[in-house]
Order: sequence, then structure tokens, then C-alpha cells
Amino acid sequence: MNHSLSKRLFTMLATALIALAIAAPARAGDAAFDAWLQSLWPEAQKLGVARMTFDSATRGLEPDLTLPDLAIPGREQPPPGQPEFVLTPADYLKEASFDRLATQGRKLLEQHHAMLARIEQEFGVPGPIVLAIWGRETDFGRYKLPHDAIRVLATQAYTGRRKDFFRNEFLHSLKMLQDGVPRAQMRASWGGAVGLTQFLPSEFYKYGVDFDGDGKVDIWNSVPDALASAAKQLVGKGWQRGKPWAYEVRVPANTDCTIADPDHKQTLGEWIKQGFTLAHGRRPRAEDLSEEASLLQPAGVYGPSFLIFANYYVIKEYNYSDLYVLFVGHLSERIADPRPFETPWSPVLQLRTAQLEEMQKRLTALGLYADKIDGKAGMRTRLALGSYQKANHLKLDCWPTAAVLEHMRAARR
Repeated sequence: MNHSLSKRLFTMLATALIALAIAAPARAGDAAFDAWLQSLWPEAQKLGVARMTFDSATRGLEPDLTLPDLAIPGREQPPPGQPEFVLTPADYLKEASFDRLATQGRKLLEQHHAMLARIEQEFGVPGPIVLAIWGRETDFGRYKLPHDAIRVLATQAYTGRRKDFFRNEFLHSLKMLQDGVPRAQMRASWGGAVGLTQFLPSEFYKYGVDFDGDGKVDIWNSVPDALASAAKQLVGKGWQRGKPWAYEVRVPANTDCTIADPDHKQTLGEWIKQGFTLAHGRRPRAEDLSEEASLLQPAGVYGPSFLIFANYYVIKEYNYSDLYVLFVGHLSERIADPRPFETPWSPVLQLRTAQLEEMQKRLTALGLYADKIDGKAGMRTRLALGSYQKANHLKLDCWPTAAVLEHMRAARR
């Protein structure tokens, strides 16, 4: 055998051995995943899932390790892939999006007028609110969800950061298959939500409504079922009939942004007496003046301000993001009133997740922050940051910047 041939054979053998070495852990991981899946059979059986359904759903199933929010040892995970967690307010709440969705929403409001009136009569949730949820979640059904729900939920239950939560959702997804939902219909977001208005499987069983009267709950193809189910879910989370969700307001000059605290509540009438006025010259309804509200400034001083009510937090239960609530609430208003936010969103820089986590840890050490370390510029983070700015005689804007983070680092040194 000549030297050149020997070298080629050696290279091929080495390549094969490397491939085997890489594949072995993957197969071992798959074996562990398979064993974990099989361990769930008794729980699935208790939910009424037949063995044939269980085997069909789990046969050949592999975890999708490309999903966000997984807890994989040795691998740094990106932040959750939902845009409301990674974009600034100006990027997320775009006028072009509102214009397009509100135009379609007005058509749908007219098309489904009678059905939406029935929903409001039965559940107390206005039609534009459920239309706005539908528009935000799936672009009124035009957005095709990219993932297989069974695989997503199994992966999140196996190696996600909220294993117990997703374990329950995975088991209920198997029950959905058992109850006749086609596997091909079980398309989902990265978090496993399905249908026109994005329901997790357990919520499907808790809040699903057969509103079109055909004998089944179909949140994928029946607009009445999907929107009534969304309304019932809001009611289940505390929606108050006939009450507002928020008002955009003009704040008095030199308002201290640290009063934008969810615990700092007073009636709408009291806020108005202190110089807060409704945007666009709107007049509040008389019955709203006695409702308690708190101030929200999602971009600190660099954007609109809002007085938010109990129904604001109900929408937030649907998706735990202030930007999501503002999108849904504002879109619901735009369906009837084409005017944009009165105060524009100023372009602000969003710190990286790791930088925000560092800031939260430093604020925690100083006793200014007592919430979770999540790398998000939420209302509690902005409030704590404002307190730090006041204590250190910095510009008070309640928005996390690299300059303030560097000030914290220098003070620590």
C-alpha cells in the first residue's frame, strides 16, 4: 500500500471515529429522553390518554434543542424569543403595525359584529379587546405557527427552565390528541401555545368555549370559539366588566418617574386633580373617576405615560409583558379611533440581557430591587433604577443605560 493511500485511509478512519464520538452522546441523550417520556405514561393514563395515542405521539420524538429558555448544562441560552422581551418600546409598538392591524380589525369588527356583541354580553369583554388579542397573537390567523406543539412541550418539560409547568402542559397536549385534535393541527409557538388566540393545552380545557354550537371546541378554525375562549380566559383571570384597562395621559412638568410604581395607587379623579390629563383631550367617563390607577412609563421619560387599571393586569396574565398589554390595549382602541399615541416613543438603546442582569444584581445588593433577575427592563427594574439615580444625583429618567451601569461599577470599585 503506497503512502498516499495509507494517509487517505487514516484520515477516513479518524473522521469516522470523530463522528461516532459526536453521535454517541446524542444517542445517549435520546435514550435518556425516551426513558423520561416513558416515565410519563402513568400520568397520561390518569388523564384518559390511551396507550395507542401515547405511543403514537412519542414514537421517534426527539427534543428540539434550538428552542429558547432551555436549561442545558454548559450552554449559555439566549433570552426568550418573544419580541416583547427583546425589543425596545419604539421597536415593538410600531405605527405601521397598528395601522395595518387596525384596518383589518375594523373589517373584522363589522364582519363579526353580532358574534362579538354576544361575547361582550355573555363575558363582559369588549369585542375590540379579543380582536386585538387575535391580531397580536397570529395576525388574525395569517401567521402560521412554526413548531410541533408535542415536540416543543416535551422539550420544555424535559430540559426547560420551568419543567413542572411544561410537564403538565405536555400531558394535556396528549389529552388533546386523545380527544380528537389532529396532530397536524397542533402547531405552536416556541412556548407551546396553539390556536388562533394562542392557548396552552391546560387553558384549552379550562377556558375553551363551543361558541358556534357545533358540539366541539375549535380554537384553530372557528373564530367564534377562539374569541369566546379568549374572553372566558380573561374573565377567569379577573376581567372587570365595563371597566377601563388604561388611559394615555400627559404628565405634569418635572414629574418624578419613581412614582410610576404599581403600588402607588390613587383614584383617577385624584390623578387628574394633581395635573394629569388624558391624551388627545379625551374626557374620562364619570364612572371611571373613582377607579384606582397607577402610573406606567414603559420607556421611562422617553415615551408615553399611562394610568393603568385592574384590567391592565388581567391582559398581562395573558402574556406577562407590559409591551404586550400596551400593544393589545392600544390596538383595541385603534380599531375604533385611528389616532396614534399622543406622545411618540423616543428611540432608546436596550441593554443586553447580561448587562441588565448585572444591573439588577447590583440594585439587589443595594437593597433597591427585590424582584427576579431576568435581564428585562420591567417596571420594577425601572423603579429601582430611578431610586438609584436619585440617590446618586444622576439624571432621573428611569431607563437603564450603559452610563448608569458604569457608574454602578465605578462606585463598587
